[in-house]
Amino acid sequence: MRKGELSRNTKETQITVSINLDGTGVSEIATGIPFLDHMLEQVARHGLIDMVVEAKGDLEVDAHHTVEDVGITLGKALNKILGDKRGLVRYGSAYVPLDEAMSRVVIDLSGRPGLFYNVSYTRALIGSFDCDLVYEFFQGFVNQSNTTLHIDNLRGKNAHHQAETVFKAFGRALRVAVSRDDRAGDIIASTKGSL
Repeated sequence: MRKGELSRNTKETQITVSINLDGTGVSEIATGIPFLDHMLEQVARHGLIDMVVEAKGDLEVDAHHTVEDVGITLGKALNKILGDKRGLVRYGSAYVPLDEAMSRVVIDLSGRPGLFYNVSYTRALIGSFDCDLVYEFFQGFVNQSNTTLHIDNLRGKNAHHQAETVFKAFGRALRVAVSRDDRAGDIIASTKGSL
């Protein structure tokens, strides 16, 4: 089983993440931010990743540090678990609709961090959740996982639906990218010989 646990403790946040890439999509998420919990549950379920996330942050300031640091911690944990990425598919993509909204996410376990994010939310807040924080989550994730991630919301009128399609598509794309490629054996999917 490809699994691991990682903690991040700062003056702003205390976060512990445990993930199993060969799971069934079971999750226990408690960040203190209900909308983020809901989105991470989508990643786990649609990515078939067992995930436990416990976070305490300075929510009296706002949700920014907690959301960003959860992304950072998840990215570090993934990078640690994948190691040299031998035998992995490496690339993953998914289109996911939810009613009127649809998003596309493409991921490359490239060893190079890059986020290309094209989402124009129809409103600034989903409940009390600042839509700008979705970008911060994924920026933290790619910086620490060393992945290239393209996120495009292709359509949508409901901001909740827009965000949910992004997270679901991310889970599905990640599920493909971290899958074992039976034909590749122990080969690294790069002519460089490393990722």
